[in-house]
Amino acid sequence: MEPDARSGTLVVRIAAITRETDEILKFVLVDPEGGALPGFAAGAHVDVHVAPGLTRQYSLLNPPGENRQYVIAVKREPQSRGGSAAMHGRMALGDLVRIGSPRNNFGLAPGAAHHLLIAGGIGITPLLGMAAQLAATSRAYTLACFVRAPDLAGFAEELAPIARAGRLQLHAGLNAEATVAAVAGLLARQPEGTHVYACGPRPLMDAVGELARGRGLPVHREDFSALPLTAGPDLAAFEVQLAQSGEILPVPPERTIADVLIEHGVPLDTSCEQGVCGTCLTRVLGGVPEHRDTFLSEEERAADDHILPCVSRARTPLLILDL
Repeated sequence: MEPDARSGTLVVRIAAITRETDEILKFVLVDPEGGALPGFAAGAHVDVHVAPGLTRQYSLLNPPGENRQYVIAVKREPQSRGGSAAMHGRMALGDLVRIGSPRNNFGLAPGAAHHLLIAGGIGITPLLGMAAQLAATSRAYTLACFVRAPDLAGFAEELAPIARAGRLQLHAGLNAEATVAAVAGLLARQPEGTHVYACGPRPLMDAVGELARGRGLPVHREDFSALPLTAGPDLAAFEVQLAQSGEILPVPPERTIADVLIEHGVPLDTSCEQGVCGTCLTRVLGGVPEHRDTFLSEEERAADDHILPCVSRARTPLLILDL
């Protein structure tokens, strides 16, 4: 199947739905005509158009060599903003779903001597594809999984060959302090040339990043949620100026830049509304952004010349946008 040239999306059919745990469903997506799907590398994800105006990102967990299906898993989140609730409650076998072509911001480092994959809960999904690719190419790796309880791990079929190869470490029921200690122990045992990959809850990924960098180990992470919008001085009101018209619009603490722009009829494409997909990326001509996305790299953030208005804000009283 070739992507739609106008939208860059594909239409796929749900060929199977499997319950992995009480909270997690696994979906197998195929070409409705039985053809091949665009290829992908381990760590890739797809945008799933769950409903009109509602798009969510899900990692592909199957081996990259499989070009007849995409496999994703969705955890039902108690505080769902609509994505996981819709996937669990509305999607049925045989349904047609529109998705984006695979994208990858979380690829394997080609020159690493060893790969340490650290997963927290549903964050295991991209790491399963990575483990499969590493095993297929006879590269050294370890997969460490942190879950609340053994029965919440799921993915028995995918984990079985990893366990048989002696490359799986399962950590269940650890509190925050014990989790950090376990991660520190893992990192201390890594050989020179190890690259570390983390996906899961933000506290786990932050701990992995800090501990790994302290040992001089390169860290890669996948994150599908933006920084939380907690109350504080960083959520003060500010203004945005539209460079093309000169119009100035106030942005109150409780609203996003994107909300304000769209309300005033400013053309702005949005998708995830979580700062992860890059659809609403906008050039900054003046002022300093407060970056709250996970799309931009550290170097791109430091440049302060682009912003994701769906989540990010301003450090200065005025932002001038190239709109």
